[in-house]
Amino acid sequence: MADYILAIDQGTTSSRAIIFDKAGSIISTGQLEHEQIFPRAGWVEHDPAEIWRNTGEVIGQALGKANLTRHDIAAVGITNQRETAVVWDRTTGEPVYNAIVWQDTRTQAIVDRLAADGGVERFKAKVGLPLATYFSGTKIVWILENVPGAREKAEAGDLLFGTTDTWVLWNLTGGVDGGVHATDVTNASRTMFMDLETLQWDDEILAAFGVPRSMLPEIKSSSEVYGVANEHSLLRETPIAGILGDQQAATFGQAAFDAGEAKNTYGTGNFLIFNTGEEIVHSKNGLLTTVGYKLGDAPVHYALEGSIAVTGSLIQWLRDNLGLISSASEVEALAATVEDNGGAYFVPAFSGLFAPYWRPDARGALVGLTRYVNKGHIARAALEAIAFQTRDVVEAVNADAGIDLSELRVDGGATANDTLLQFQADILGVPVVRPVVAETTALGAAYAAGLAVGFWSGLDELRANWQEDRRWTPAMDEAERQRLDRNWKKAVTKTLEWVDEDVA
Repeated sequence: MADYILAIDQGTTSSRAIIFDKAGSIISTGQLEHEQIFPRAGWVEHDPAEIWRNTGEVIGQALGKANLTRHDIAAVGITNQRETAVVWDRTTGEPVYNAIVWQDTRTQAIVDRLAADGGVERFKAKVGLPLATYFSGTKIVWILENVPGAREKAEAGDLLFGTTDTWVLWNLTGGVDGGVHATDVTNASRTMFMDLETLQWDDEILAAFGVPRSMLPEIKSSSEVYGVANEHSLLRETPIAGILGDQQAATFGQAAFDAGEAKNTYGTGNFLIFNTGEEIVHSKNGLLTTVGYKLGDAPVHYALEGSIAVTGSLIQWLRDNLGLISSASEVEALAATVEDNGGAYFVPAFSGLFAPYWRPDARGALVGLTRYVNKGHIARAALEAIAFQTRDVVEAVNADAGIDLSELRVDGGATANDTLLQFQADILGVPVVRPVVAETTALGAAYAAGLAVGFWSGLDELRANWQEDRRWTPAMDEAERQRLDRNWKKAVTKTLEWVDEDVA
């Protein structure tokens, strides 16, 4: 009997393989970062071939560290950066261009063109999303319009599209030699092409975008056997049985299975997901309507999502672009050298502002500077920016849901930062709770795969696995909370209307 599940977590900055046992505990991990490619301002790319190579290597790392083989693995789950678009040749397996990353803003002109007839909410009633550079649909259009020969190949049926779950699945199951071209409902719901009610690609929307249906993967549930690993893989013959986009996977890993439950993931960006059950709820406050999960033939669960583009990547920016710190973990100590932000507020609108503002014309700003402000204040302002942006999204969730969140379950890399989580509790005015297993994204993918092959009996067994590690309770008085939030919202206004014809 195989005693473990392996999850592939293909993220924005790295690819990981994590092996879990039946209790949802981590047995071993393999991880490799991949190159972040910035050809020009606003453009963000990854090399799909590098991502696939790294995926194979991290699987080997995880198996080797635990002294396990494929015979010990009951199933494989995949989770991924959701809106990042890969287009490749089905006959050669070669990408026709680099993967265009979810943070990339080059497609704004395509967004504007599509919005000229019906505005940015032209397709929102059907797909739950506004027209924005964030989603993968316009990235496909850009490749078809800008890569020589791509349009002709696509029309001939020779090109395939996928988010990185599909790219990994296709390669893992054989690639040009019978690879499975599929995605799950959560990733499909981030393309702008999937009807939320039918869970199928919408031909009218595809025609408006000019994307051939033949490029698109088959839409499947989040928990079923899609295929098995091919003979060249260390995992050969192991079923690949779960796929969830990273934020939905984290929600699943947090055991937030029911309507009214929510989580917030602190990664490259921040993503708060609020489960609305089997009901499609259309936001009136700047949130996205998305698919939460679908287990086999069971009914689909929907969610509201608040997507924040830049949080953890702001700390990375302090490290890589400014040299203010030499590792991300140092930011907490630097922030602790001062008592407060010194009047400085950092709005990291590097890719415009996502939820709840949806302002592509915004750009980053550090405001409130005086000669008193030092690098400690800037570090603290960067951490506080993560929490302030989360408050903006929680306010929108509360307004849409009609009830206030009573606590916030959190996960992701930045939740190791106690200073951040205490400020998060303070600025929200509700407790913040971290689980024992903070790697809930990979855990959610493992859960989906394990359920499909009977490794776990059902959701009740998964709920029993969830354990609280630590809780932060608010210690700030309401007047100070309101003062800080008022100043933050004032800072946000200073970032707007920056991009125009003169400023790309």
